[in-house]
Amino acid sequence: MERRPLGKTGIELPVVGLGTWLTFDVEPERQAVADAVVAAVLGRGTRLFDSSPMYGRAQEVLGLALDGLREDVFVATKIWTPSQEQGRFQLESQLRYFGGRVDLEQIHNLVAWQQHLGWLEQEREQGRVRFIGATHYQASAFEELETVMRSGQIDAVQVPYNPLERESEKRILPLAEELGLGVVVMRPFAEGALFPGPEPRALEPLGVSSWAEALLRWGLSDPRVTCVIPATTSPEHAAENAAAGRGPSIDDDQRRLVEKLVT
Repeated sequence: MERRPLGKTGIELPVVGLGTWLTFDVEPERQAVADAVVAAVLGRGTRLFDSSPMYGRAQEVLGLALDGLREDVFVATKIWTPSQEQGRFQLESQLRYFGGRVDLEQIHNLVAWQQHLGWLEQEREQGRVRFIGATHYQASAFEELETVMRSGQIDAVQVPYNPLERESEKRILPLAEELGLGVVVMRPFAEGALFPGPEPRALEPLGVSSWAEALLRWGLSDPRVTCVIPATTSPEHAAENAAAGRGPSIDDDQRRLVEKLVT
């Protein structure tokens, strides 16, 4: 699978990862489903996994699915609380789930970022957190996100980016390039709003096997994007999504075709 640098961190990541929003918040009897999804993407070259305390049991479920594999993967998760004390508690839980280290610790939706950045920098210095990021899903918060980006304290941002949500093209992606920050793309399918998609014959000029692959390659056609993190409960769909990181990038004409097919 293609890899791209996470900004100026010196590390390269697979361009397709796995998100866990709404998919890994399952009871113990459904652990095998998550295990199968993780195995499917690992088999296709994915090594990046993203989660959050906001996602219910998703972190714990992901940690169990990665048992014995921790040294081979990159775990991104989040701090999601207005309380610094609770944030530290969330980190301690994550360290138990993920083998004593969080690779990318993100401040989820910028909640109390002023309170969290300082102690997270200390954790980065101590090695329990490798990199720090910040996320938001609403374009109305991008001005505040820019402030955090310019602080010099973070390594990456996570924002939505798909043919229906392109606000990050105007401000966040250019600033990330200027500052040398990695960009993780959430909601590459607009939370399902882009499905079911066009008829298969319409995809032939794109050289893809599925509409999901077309959408993922659309996002990855922007070189400022480090990786995309689609989520699924289907091992088959997970494997198909990972295939988007193995094919050639789509060109400008193909990119416009995807946008036309969306509308």
